[in-house]
Amino acid sequence: MKNSTGRLGLGRCLASALALQFLITGVALADEPWSERTRALGAIAEMPTGVLSKDKLETLTETGKALFEASFTTLDGVGRPEATQAIDPTRRKHPREQAFFRTAGPDAGSCAACHNQPATGGAGDFVANVFASEGFESADFDSLDPQFSSERGTNHLFGAGLVELLAREMSLELQAVRTEALAQARKTGEAVRLNLTAKGIDFGYISAESDGSVNLDELDGVDTDLVIRPFTQKGVMTSLRQFTVNALNQHHGMQADERFGARWTGSDDFDGDGKTGEITSGDVSAMVAWQATLPAPVRMVPEIDGWAEAAARGETHFTDFGCTTCHRPALPLESLSFADPGPFDLAGTLNDRQVGAAAVYDIALLDWAKSLPRDEQGRILVPLFGDLKRHVMTDNQIDALGNELLSQRFVDRNIFQTAELWGVGSTQPYGHRNDFSSLNEIILAHGGNGRQARDAYDAAAKAEKSDLIAFLKTLVIVP
Repeated sequence: MKNSTGRLGLGRCLASALALQFLITGVALADEPWSERTRALGAIAEMPTGVLSKDKLETLTETGKALFEASFTTLDGVGRPEATQAIDPTRRKHPREQAFFRTAGPDAGSCAACHNQPATGGAGDFVANVFASEGFESADFDSLDPQFSSERGTNHLFGAGLVELLAREMSLELQAVRTEALAQARKTGEAVRLNLTAKGIDFGYISAESDGSVNLDELDGVDTDLVIRPFTQKGVMTSLRQFTVNALNQHHGMQADERFGARWTGSDDFDGDGKTGEITSGDVSAMVAWQATLPAPVRMVPEIDGWAEAAARGETHFTDFGCTTCHRPALPLESLSFADPGPFDLAGTLNDRQVGAAAVYDIALLDWAKSLPRDEQGRILVPLFGDLKRHVMTDNQIDALGNELLSQRFVDRNIFQTAELWGVGSTQPYGHRNDFSSLNEIILAHGGNGRQARDAYDAAAKAEKSDLIAFLKTLVIVP
């Protein structure tokens, strides 16, 4: 019996279909061979390619949502008895005593188990915190000790496609500056130092020599390859595709073929759970398509007397206090065409050079995208209230956000990417560890690069603080 929408629990009529199958055959699903069960439930074997029509995009995103909400089981491939949660495929050094483990994972049955506030794809409360290890070959532990992992709150994914598109365009801008610096140095025979900016955000300086070498010592808030990595609190994940492949393995023990299959590991069952083809490249594409097309958060004023006026005053204070230095109200975007796979992923996550033709999801086709504002040049203004840049968030007096023992992907412990504030009114609690219950508390926790704005807020009158909070609470997610 075919079902085009995906795996266990994915189709709208799947439960009744399975019940009918049981009545006809008298065979429990758990007794079926894995390959037969995959065919019965309709794994997505082929990746989409080319520009998808609105109908095809909707079909793909429905499947992606179903996969995101699916409660995977051992029949699907849950668990990884012989593999760790590491980003690089890594064998375990000793057998696991239990299938689920809070820090090292697997730790959830579905993506939606954590991303659910205020709806599927949203954020998570403190109870849904995850644990991020460095993720390389040494990631083989069964410990709650913070020397092995860093506790993180679950971020929301609404507007994530727009964020990735901004990061791609900004990366190309920065790399173009590097190319220009090298060209000028070769032409003049002298060292050239240029300012690295993208969409008005300053990322320091790059110096090029006439021999083709570059000096990267003055970079600020970006990696040395000049690729903006817009996902996670530390800004270390390049794409929704990488994020999805990583999370499926860590949180569910579901391995994507494009990283854990025979091409990279020499095995069709790297984790040793007896299941092959757990997550196909087509499955990943469907999940990426759904995440990339989630609507952007919006502004919505509560129907309470005086709130609109308070929020208007609060928005002015937000600028006056200096919050917009990092929390930019909007960044300009040239194109709404989201290509998957993208251009900047590395080995283990498919990129556009490893496929015959990428799929293109045109976000402009979606009804919610029609309301996005544009500037005088026709560029889309993405109202994310962020800058996609990493900043030092502690100093000698304010160090509440410097509570981790591990760096992640070589980013220092007290450095975090600016949190996009769109949706902040729907995603309490706050902070990279979800341990601040109010907006007032997280604002006062800003040190380092955020200290000046924090001090301006702290010195403001009580009414001004209240107005600013009223403004922030109008930035919400509407499912």
